[in-house]
Parts: sequence; C-alpha cells; structure tokens
Amino acid sequence: MSLRLITKYTGGTLPGAEEYAELNELAAAAHNTLENGTGAGSGMRGWLRFASRYPDSGEYKQLLAAAERIRSQADALVVVGIGGSYLGARAVLEAVASRYYNEIRRGTPAIYFTGNTLSESDYAELDALLGDRDFAVNVISKSGTTLEPAVAFRYFKSRLIAKYGDAEANRRIYVTTGASPASSTLYQQALAKGWQCFAVPEDMGGRYSVLSAVGLLPIACAGIDVDALLRGAADAAAAYAAPGARLPDNACYHYAALRYHYYKTKGKAVELFASYEPSLTLFGEWYKQLFGESEGKEGEGLFPASVTFTTDLHSLGQYIQEGRRLLFETVLTFGGPANALAVGEEPGNGDRLNYLAGKTLYQVNRAAFQATAMAHESGGCPNLVLELPKRDAYHIGWLIYFFEKACAISGYMLGVNPFDQPGVESYKTNMFTMLGHPDYI
Repeated sequence: MSLRLITKYTGGTLPGAEEYAELNELAAAAHNTLENGTGAGSGMRGWLRFASRYPDSGEYKQLLAAAERIRSQADALVVVGIGGSYLGARAVLEAVASRYYNEIRRGTPAIYFTGNTLSESDYAELDALLGDRDFAVNVISKSGTTLEPAVAFRYFKSRLIAKYGDAEANRRIYVTTGASPASSTLYQQALAKGWQCFAVPEDMGGRYSVLSAVGLLPIACAGIDVDALLRGAADAAAAYAAPGARLPDNACYHYAALRYHYYKTKGKAVELFASYEPSLTLFGEWYKQLFGESEGKEGEGLFPASVTFTTDLHSLGQYIQEGRRLLFETVLTFGGPANALAVGEEPGNGDRLNYLAGKTLYQVNRAAFQATAMAHESGGCPNLVLELPKRDAYHIGWLIYFFEKACAISGYMLGVNPFDQPGVESYKTNMFTMLGHPDYI
C-alpha cells in the first residue's frame, strides 16, 4: 500500500469497539450511496474512475501535444483560473517540482497563476514580470462567466493581441471549459476564434478536477510526469474501491470515519492539515477548498485549516498546544530522504550545533515531526498521520485520489451533498448587483 494511516499519536481518543462497528456501518452506507449514485449530487461523480480511462482518450494525446507546443512557443504560461481551476495544478506543481519552480526550471516555461484575485496591484506586478517575454495563456473556467478569471482573461488576452496580433494571439490561447456552447461562453468564443479547447468534464466539480485537463495541461507544461500522476490515482482508486470488512483495512475509509468521530463524538471543530515540507503549502490550500466546499453546509462540517511546520510552530504552535481544545491534526509525512543533505561539524562549535554533525536534515526534520506529534497529543490535540514513501508524481496522484474519495465519503456520512457549493453564489449576486450586471438589475 502506497499510503499508511498512522494513529499512534492520538492519545487514547480512537473509537472503541462498539463505536468502530457503528462507524463501519456509516462508512458502508456512504460507500453504497456514492457507488450506486443514490445520493445528492450523484451526477458529479465522474472523477471516481477518470484517472484509469483518461490516458486512452484522444483528448489526452491532444493535451500532451499542446503542452509540447506551449513549451516551444512560450517562455511563460499564464494560467487563468480560480478555486478548483488553479489550486490543484499549482499544488501539484509545487509538491512534485518545487516551490521554486519558476527559478530552477530547465527547458519549460515559467508558470504564473492569475484570475484568482481582483487586485489591481497583482495584475500590474504580473504584467511587469512578463515584460517582453514570449507567453501563452491557458484560461480555465467551466462556465466562462466567473468574474475573476473572466476579467483576467480579457486583460491578458488584450496583451497577447497587442504583442502578436490577432492571428498569432489565437494560436497562443488554450481554453479549458464546459464542452458545449450552451454551458460555456468561453466555448462559444473558442469556436469563433479557433482557440484550442479542452473539456472540463460535465460530471466533475472544480475541486475534484485536478486530474482532468483542468490541472493536467499546466502540469504537463512544467514537464511533470502526468502519466505517473494518473497511474497513482488509478491505483488508489483500485485500492480504495470498497471499505472492507473493518475500517482499519482501508486507510481512505478509516480516515473519513475518524474525521467523523472527532467531529461528532469528540467535539472537534477544526481539522488542521499539516506538513513538514514548504512545497506542500499549496497542497494545503487545495485541501481546504476540497473539504470546505464539500462539507461546509447545512450547519455541518469541520473547518479545514492548514499549517506548514516547523515554520508555523513559531506562530501558531502556542495556540495548537494550549488554546481551545477544538483541533485535531492530519499530518502528511514522507518515508525517506530526497537529497540526504547532512549537517557538518564546525571547529570550535561556536553555534553549539556539533551534536547534529553527521545527521541528515531529513533526520532532524523527522525528529521535529515526532516531537511535535508527541507534544500535541499530550496537549489534547490528536494527530492522524498520513505517510507516503516518496514525494513524486505517482504518490501525489495517489494522495489526491485518497482525499477526493475520503471527502465524498465524509460528506455522505454527514448527510450533506459533497458536490455542490450553494453558499458561494451569495457574494456573487451582491457583487454583480453593485457593479451593474444587466442580469442582476
């Protein structure tokens, strides 16, 4: 099994035998609801088997060819999208490549994410950063009408036209959107202008779409092994196909059940996603959208938050250790060193660190994780630990599917639709009215 769920730092808070039996029944019922399509949002389950089917599709081959073309025509790719239309791609880019990807890339374009803000300063700074470089645009929006990406696309499209003229600009625009003119204004524009189009699957919400063209085109442009990414997710889908006779036999369902246990039985209100790798910070942002939009409705749901340790131990560590006991942690770790960088010995020992001489930074970081887990456990903040062997494309693909499946099961265990987000529309209605949108006057 590529992922282990470790419960040794839970401080006696795990369910008892009778509680486990009840959780097993709830998880099995949620599984049946998901697999049989009998629950709310059943039309949005396209992600369940997508990773195993997509590599054989014509679109996948076109996507890989488009990524190669972008690498040949552009030194920078501007990815326009918000929420699930950018978080997954950026999370994978940083987790698998590096958070310093744009500085250390070799033979691939710099990748900049915009359309996730309405900040004038952010536009101006990205504009200056692009300078005179050759660039292309990948705009991602299922409907084409979400304000933030629509405004950003209009802005950077005009910059393309000013730099290259209409014909060449059209060759540098790549659209990922709903697959029909009726569902997407972007699709209508693409048909008129000849932009290359990729589909946001109609049966997949944005936060579940990173392993479709939504995330895979920019990920492929960065030179990341998307075959391995999809293979990891497909293998996870096979591994987590059913809950099993008892919850601990299936880490995905076990994790979903323990989240429910901490929320409903132990009074926890916040799940804190933690990692000890700065390159996982954006993965925490993707995680927050996945669980926040899926569970946070009808007065239900854990509040998803994220931290990066050891950095945040020097800011939020005090609260986690001794603040209100409303937290539990889900900690992501990796099983082995990536670079084997060691601490050296210094003559005179002026900094008094010679006790670390010969130890790798992985060993030091691992000790920090274990010490922190023990401290938080003793302070009343249980730790669920998810451990992967390596931080590579295959295992990140596995992890993405693990969380998507666990999230869907969690939602159905809570009795909510894990695939809609009605609350997101409230601010949009107010904003469009204030700005004079003709459909809201």
